[in-house]
Amino acid sequence: MKPKDLILALLLVTVWGANFTVISLGLDGVPSMLLVAFRFILVAFPAVFFVKKPNIGWKYIVSYGFAVGVGQFGCLFYAMEIGMPAGLASIIAQLQAFISPLLGAIFLKEKLKAKQIIGFAIAATGLTLIGIASTSNGVSSIPLGALLLTIGAPIFWSASNIVARHASNIVAARGEKLDMLNLVIWASLVPPIPMLGLALLVDTPSALISSLMNLSPMSIFSALYLAFASTLFGYGYWSILISKYPLNKIAPLSLLVPITGLLTARIVLSEQLSKVQWIGVSIILIGLVFANLDIGKIIGRLCSPSDNKEGEQL
Repeated sequence: MKPKDLILALLLVTVWGANFTVISLGLDGVPSMLLVAFRFILVAFPAVFFVKKPNIGWKYIVSYGFAVGVGQFGCLFYAMEIGMPAGLASIIAQLQAFISPLLGAIFLKEKLKAKQIIGFAIAATGLTLIGIASTSNGVSSIPLGALLLTIGAPIFWSASNIVARHASNIVAARGEKLDMLNLVIWASLVPPIPMLGLALLVDTPSALISSLMNLSPMSIFSALYLAFASTLFGYGYWSILISKYPLNKIAPLSLLVPITGLLTARIVLSEQLSKVQWIGVSIILIGLVFANLDIGKIIGRLCSPSDNKEGEQL
């Protein structure tokens, strides 16, 4: 990965890590489905009037918008509203890092190397440790519906990755380039109507009107952050990375989100990291390094004859 892409990717996972704290704060004043609708209305308007429709068929735009907006965030926001802790949600969401490469291997014929599978397994151990340490009463205290919905979020996220990568490949085959930011903006036209419909099913019209009439500054900030920082920058740049690099290289970066999420929660909410959580953080980093560094090539370069000759000349 190019240094510029790596730096922006690290900024991206920091923004996404804080995302879960912001969601939790926003849900304190706005029902979940309504907050999702706000998020994508702000992303789509007025930007959709100033950017061109992406040069791909509507089925890809609708599929991407449905997977991200209705599937991923509909599941995640409602799960957090009915009892899923923000910290644990940030961890379960990173199942995407394992599901996306698997779907990439199935649908895009991208190969998985042994070192990547081992690296994923190492990182999964770290995620498990953080998850256990993040729930003081254990997973059994979380409503089953909330847990299942949270697991559904990374499945839909992975599906959106496949749609974005497949669309990018189709456009590239025509000798063109898919503008991923345009895709994110136009796809944001999809979620608002379904989410408003779901909001009416989950909450009464009077409750929705009351929340609109009594929006707090924190709720407004939450909607703006989710729209511009998390979605426009986050998913826009994430889609760019997916279009440039294999899924098995990009997806594991999301494993850094729980780390930045826990650190953000500590700063904003004064939450403390336990020793077990720090161990989990370290294990995730080890897994990422193992999965993404070609250790064999590094060792080969260190032991290559040309290097030895240069050493002798020195």
